[in-house]
Amino acid sequence: MPLAVCATPIGNLEDVTLRVLAELAAADVVLCEDTRRTRILLGRHGIVARLVSYRQHNEAARVAELLPRLSAGERMALVSDAGLPGINDPGIRIVVAALEAGVRVTVLPGASAVETALVASGLAGEQYRFVGYLPRRAAELAALWSELAGWPHPVVAFESPRRLGASLASLAVVDPGRVVAVCRELTKAFEEVVRGTAAALAERYREAPKGEITLVIGPAPDTGRPDTRDAAAVAELVAAGTPRRVAVDVVARLTGSPRNELYRSSL
Repeated sequence: MPLAVCATPIGNLEDVTLRVLAELAAADVVLCEDTRRTRILLGRHGIVARLVSYRQHNEAARVAELLPRLSAGERMALVSDAGLPGINDPGIRIVVAALEAGVRVTVLPGASAVETALVASGLAGEQYRFVGYLPRRAAELAALWSELAGWPHPVVAFESPRRLGASLASLAVVDPGRVVAVCRELTKAFEEVVRGTAAALAERYREAPKGEITLVIGPAPDTGRPDTRDAAAVAELVAAGTPRRVAVDVVARLTGSPRNELYRSSL
């Protein structure tokens, strides 16, 4: 098992799997985003390991350095500060390089801020969309809200506590009634999940809260009419030779648009 990608707790240090602990103890080297954070986790569970910094700013250089060692059979475990490496954290570069070099890669799952927030919000459904950190620029944020205006499923995003109020205010301008959940300090002692409309939460969080924030934005209200982009997707499939009913079924399943309305709008 030369490269093991290990999920670590998103807050509570007890939220780590037995498999991850065993792998961290057995690895020749543990690659970590912040050696100080990883030492805390290892110390909590009585593990002594050789740590090597692997973060965004040295990722390319580390891959060049470590890949020959992986190819030679050295056992390495990859962790980030919290959650699964490669998902909004460093890690995917060495995973891709290892796979292309024929090195075995295994993923040891664990805690996820995205899925924890989604369930805690009460807004989970059959689908969701994860957009990473919200854009910092106002124009880009407004463009995202426009893109999500007809999205019929929940959306999960990360946000800085300093920018939380401004981002919620930006959403409230275009969709004040959109249901949002602010999930703060998940799995930690002061965990808090607050639900409300975008307008109400923008007012509540005018002052920046403390801690790490995961946002869950509820589905767009069902207007009973398919998004014009969904109807256009059906038209493109039909033009490419797909039977209309098949095209409607595919687009309806992917977007949530009503099949009957989608079919009528495509005629």
